[in-house]
Amino acid sequence: MSTSLAESDPPANSRLSIGAVEARLKPEFPEVTISKIRFLESEGLVTPHRTPSGYRQFSAADVSRLRYVLAAQRDQYLPLKVIKDHLDAIDRGLEPARPEARMPAALRAADAPSPREFASGAEVRMTRAELLAHSGLSATSLAELEQFGLLTAGPGGYFDADAAHVASMSAELLAVGLEPRHLRSFRTAADREATLITQLVSAQARQRDPDARERAGAEAAQLAATVLRLHSQLVKAGLRRDLGR
Repeated sequence: MSTSLAESDPPANSRLSIGAVEARLKPEFPEVTISKIRFLESEGLVTPHRTPSGYRQFSAADVSRLRYVLAAQRDQYLPLKVIKDHLDAIDRGLEPARPEARMPAALRAADAPSPREFASGAEVRMTRAELLAHSGLSATSLAELEQFGLLTAGPGGYFDADAAHVASMSAELLAVGLEPRHLRSFRTAADREATLITQLVSAQARQRDPDARERAGAEAAQLAATVLRLHSQLVKAGLRRDLGR
């Protein structure tokens, strides 16, 4: 993090709302969200000014600090604790410690959905016929996937966007010879992982403070992305072992 402000940062004496900060950072960090900024604040990485009514006001230094945090996460895969130590060193006029040796980018863990992808999107309601046409599933396969708990219709018998994705991916696996009953283990594993993550953030999620619930959602998304990266890496390692590659 340079001690001088980037050209895209606001003037030193200006104050920005959290929405304006998100808009300013998004061209460089497309995955940044208001929830992510709130989460970084809750972790002590940035401390914006609060108005008497409780609204956040971010300074140029705050924006520069957020830029440093996001770049360190994206480019160096540094954990927040290490980034916080770097910022503390910079605040005290020191050079941050050099990062530990890391594997080349080509050898880093497999990609997985970003935390942003766990946010609620636009509402989708598909009829049974529309879901079949979208996914390529047969009516029999769809019924079996419902039987084994992979798909569930919502109110009015409509299917949402999550169901549409599950149906399409299930159709790809069924096309290569798997059967709906084989996919039941995916549902069981997913439910177990979701329950574990929910337990980790449940204390924050139960608070009445809306910011606390926002932080719980952001932390859950981060944890889910890490869990999926771990899963991907373990599958890759298993394939290399079993196929001798």
